[in-house]
Amino acid sequence: MANDPQQIKLRELPGVDRLLQMPETAVLLSTYGRALTTEALRHILDETRTGILQGTVTAVPTPANFVQTAADWLAGQLAPSLRPVINATGVIVHTNLGRAPLSQAARQAIAAAHSYSNLEYDLAAGERGSRSVHATQLLPRLTGAESSLVVNNNAAAVLLMLTALCHGREVIISRGQLVEIGGGFRIPDVMAQSGATLVEVGTTNRTHLRDYARAINDQTAAILVTHHSNYKIVGFTSEPSLAELAKLAHSHHLPLLFDQGSGALLDTAPFGLDPEPTVPGGVQAGCDLVAFSGDKLLGGPQAGILVGRADLIGRCQQHPLARAVRADKLCLAGLAATLAHYVRDEALTAVPVWRMISLSVAEVTAVAQEWVAHLHTHGIAAELVDGESTVGGGSLPGTSLPTCLVALAAANPTALAARLRAEEIPVIGRIQDGRYLLDPRTVLPEQVDNLIQSLVNWAKEEIRRLGD
Repeated sequence: MANDPQQIKLRELPGVDRLLQMPETAVLLSTYGRALTTEALRHILDETRTGILQGTVTAVPTPANFVQTAADWLAGQLAPSLRPVINATGVIVHTNLGRAPLSQAARQAIAAAHSYSNLEYDLAAGERGSRSVHATQLLPRLTGAESSLVVNNNAAAVLLMLTALCHGREVIISRGQLVEIGGGFRIPDVMAQSGATLVEVGTTNRTHLRDYARAINDQTAAILVTHHSNYKIVGFTSEPSLAELAKLAHSHHLPLLFDQGSGALLDTAPFGLDPEPTVPGGVQAGCDLVAFSGDKLLGGPQAGILVGRADLIGRCQQHPLARAVRADKLCLAGLAATLAHYVRDEALTAVPVWRMISLSVAEVTAVAQEWVAHLHTHGIAAELVDGESTVGGGSLPGTSLPTCLVALAAANPTALAARLRAEEIPVIGRIQDGRYLLDPRTVLPEQVDNLIQSLVNWAKEEIRRLGD
């Protein structure tokens, strides 16, 4: 046993105390502290010991190698898990990639709000103020509503609206609007949590005004309309307009609540997309409250927004749930800066989501041609192909924007996709018909250089691999 190769290797393993005393370890100790550095060294030693016993470690690393491996492990453990990526998928509001990218002004506003601020302080009066003013002062101007309220997301906005106004009473909704949103959250479940009783009317494909009228009774608190933004019902369909439902609700002294969802303040039709109900359109149609997201077609940070009658907004503000779902200062700062783009009539150029939507095929093609020309100078085979971009984020289902894609010649597109995801700034493209594709429409201008460099890095590795 004395000459057993495994036992010899095990005896060669350095102790933790010895590794801690090495000069190379001083940097780790100053960076990560003694406890975490010790944990890392023990982890690497344990892994090596297991490898020796299993026969996968043929030579014991030097003490310096142990320290370097521990340094790599620590860097990996403490590296930020939330990282920027390059979205070349062609999905504009990509839920998995963070939904709407923020404008430069919104990013600057968030950075400025990281320190002390007048979040809830009235500078003129020298006393406590309201955090809601920082974003809500622009919403009435943009939507035509009397008042507004910002919470942390649209599901929270709908939950607060129903809890504050309809708890213990009935809410009428069409069966065709009982939607499920991302993550498995369903409108009926949200309504159940609010304490309101769901009253379904009509059928999946056809609901008439008379269906709503027949369901109204002494226990009715409101009529709710949910925009089916992530699916379409086509064919033999029918549903009342918002204006018709508002007239019915108001004739019975009931509020009409509208979960608009996407946060569209602008008309999508001029850009070749299906018409999307807008928030101002909902207010103009007579909706008493409209709930929508801040990080979809609005193009701002994650937020849930309520606009509508001042008395109903007041009831929502005063409900205890409002504090539990309120928006933080970073959200409010970014949202206010985003809304300012709309007030200044610069959303199509300043808000990334709308800049991407408004790009013509010719404009996208011009960018794609520049990419291909640049790649060719580095010996990378690429060509232009026609394709489609989508809005995404549960908005405008079944509609798309024509685009120009850059197709890379790769023997293994799946391997290429994995390689580009491993870049310092990961590149996310798409594989279609056996080709790896990049859509310039959704790549931010400031990330183009990183994208090209990532492709150059891949090409150089391929040349070295083939040379070996």
